[in-house]
Amino acid sequence: MRIFLKSKLHKAIVTEANLAYTGSITIDKALMEAADLAEYEKVLVVDNTNGNRLETYAIAGDRHSGVVCMNGAAAHLVRAGDEITIMSFHLQDKPTQPIKLLLDANNRIFKNLTQLELVR
Repeated sequence: MRIFLKSKLHKAIVTEANLAYTGSITIDKALMEAADLAEYEKVLVVDNTNGNRLETYAIAGDRHSGVVCMNGAAAHLVRAGDEITIMSFHLQDKPTQPIKLLLDANNRIFKNLTQLELVR
């Protein structure tokens, strides 16, 4: 078994950083569904603005709100206005085609980058 990319939300803009919350990343529920992310699923967050990387878990925000909020101590590493990539992974024997979604400046799906065929 190996760990493969399952889904990716690329170029999300952080709308809020909430130090007072106890942890996680809040993501618009519509984006979570489009990326096949479950609530409380572990995610890797890469900050394209400053290079920080961290692991946390996803919680659902209001549907179609565009919310992407870093919560808790991670708000020291990822701030409002930063551009981030959110990735989830799964354990499988062989790779499957991941969901890759490019977001616009309002955290709406701009383009589905998922290829029709898995390149090997």
